[in-house]
Amino acid sequence: MSQIVDKLKSIVGDQYCLSEQDERQKYDHDVTGEYAGRSLAVVRPASTAEVSQILALASETKTPVVPLSGNTGLAGGGFVGDAGDKIILSTDRMNAIREINVKSRVAKVEAGVILANLHEAVEAHDLVYPLLFGARGSCMVGGNLSTNAGGSNVVRYGNTRALCLGLEVVTADGTIVNLMSELHKDNTGYDLKDLFIGAEGTLGVITAAVVKLFPKPKAYATAMVSVPDISGALTLLHKLQSASGGGVEAFEYMPEGYFRHLKQIDPNAPMPFAEPAKVGILIEVAATAERDARPNDDGTIPVQEVLTETLGELMEDGAVLDATIAQNAAQRSEMWRQREMAFEVANHLGVPITTDVAVPLDRVAEFLEMANGRLAKIAPKAELIEIAHLGDGNLHYSLWVDPENPAPADKALQTEIYTMVEDVVDELNGSFSAEHGIGISKLGSMQRRKDTGALMVMRAIKAALDPDNIMNPGKVLP
Repeated sequence: MSQIVDKLKSIVGDQYCLSEQDERQKYDHDVTGEYAGRSLAVVRPASTAEVSQILALASETKTPVVPLSGNTGLAGGGFVGDAGDKIILSTDRMNAIREINVKSRVAKVEAGVILANLHEAVEAHDLVYPLLFGARGSCMVGGNLSTNAGGSNVVRYGNTRALCLGLEVVTADGTIVNLMSELHKDNTGYDLKDLFIGAEGTLGVITAAVVKLFPKPKAYATAMVSVPDISGALTLLHKLQSASGGGVEAFEYMPEGYFRHLKQIDPNAPMPFAEPAKVGILIEVAATAERDARPNDDGTIPVQEVLTETLGELMEDGAVLDATIAQNAAQRSEMWRQREMAFEVANHLGVPITTDVAVPLDRVAEFLEMANGRLAKIAPKAELIEIAHLGDGNLHYSLWVDPENPAPADKALQTEIYTMVEDVVDELNGSFSAEHGIGISKLGSMQRRKDTGALMVMRAIKAALDPDNIMNPGKVLP
């Protein structure tokens, strides 16, 4: 093992190959604290060529490699285990934005670019890269691609996969695969980039990407809205989409329990409603056309008028109970801060049981009713802390089995709850994994629920590209 470490140091330099325990600690532990292990070494290459040399060495010595970006994953995709026999390959030094092409509206970025840094760089050109979630200050582009991350803007722009035109990848034997296409149409055989997006580093290491950029909105209309039920929320969504010409960028579900726990950890947080909302929705509509953003003679902004008028009409019908519309950037920022505290809210009473499911939009309410009814029989003390990207049907159905006891539930009970949620998802033609990836946390779900033919094909692809099973072994495939 020491010879492998010495060779890694010769590739990247002594200071960029971390082999001492105190140096490796922040890489060996994930953000949740649930997945803590011990690596052989953490290697931090600065270029695709160095990644290629590292993987060639790993292939030659049959040494497992765990690719790691910002280490913000929630499914254990970066877990190294306790054997001390795996290399963590961190892309954090590969953080260059190689090019921003304003005319083509694309950017070429390395895998270690922090998402917030990309946001800032393209904003200087009046453009946006519309991938948005709370971890953007530390997550990296390579990890976003490897998990096909979602977030709050999927309702308008799609998942990370929809935002990517091309990739640069290094496969298990060190081969560099140049898929850095800027084309929107390219039918020259298999679309190989889609093999690597969402593969969580099990087929190779993503080192760079070509991503799509979009015009920066000229104005936003943002509100917290209380509605009587999820059916009413969907009515609001569809009316807003029609009125705004598809301008809804975010439509986030935040129920009463979420606000209650938010107030516990942040007593000074301003609550948006006079009475607690059973179903609270964070809405954001964006205007990219000048006509929708230019103030009228009375100072009102058209896109904000669209939101105000739509809410007013639905209030008259009883489909909206209360609403707070952001009047300035500070109020908009506070609304988003409250939504993006989801991780802190969901963990303040201990590590919850967390799921990441998707169901058809018109069956979200049905999912909650079915799951809640069955949960009450399995874990009568359980307290929910669910939240959802309601605009795309993605729910984070999370709970504490016993909110007075911070210790994790026993494994048998956890499995029973996960299986129950999977049953409901199956009955509603949904998916047990929407945006966080499989990692190791959902291997049981993959074994129980994934189509056997699909698993056979996945294993065949894995065997073809990584015959020695050195790329992030033990993840994704049960």
